[in-house]
Amino acid sequence: MKTTVIAVLGAILLVAGVALLVLPGPGFVLIAAGLAVLATRFDWAKKPLDYAKDKAQQGIDEVSRSKGRAAFALVCALLLLAAGIAGVAGLKIPFLNTVSAILLIVSGIGLLGTLVYARMKGPKPSRVR
Repeated sequence: MKTTVIAVLGAILLVAGVALLVLPGPGFVLIAAGLAVLATRFDWAKKPLDYAKDKAQQGIDEVSRSKGRAAFALVCALLLLAAGIAGVAGLKIPFLNTVSAILLIVSGIGLLGTLVYARMKGPKPSRVR
């Protein structure tokens, strides 16, 4: 029974993550969460989870090394937040409803959190002389 619950929960997170790759929302985060849930019971999920962890660490390293990438990520996060807040506030934005506006806000907050984490925990930029 427990394995079935894990399988269903992991599958729901994976499907939602894949859907959010094309919809506004934190798709990669949900895919990683789904794989993490599935990896607790299924060995086949450990390999893609390790791959996702490695790619996430590479992204963190890139953002922590490059001020340009960090600035771009910050601008994107602020744009996501602004669009989401505008949508929730009732401004008419084409193709934006309340649910997608909330997902934009969640994505913006997630990106800001990732950016802060990357800048605090990632390798420091090397000084070229």
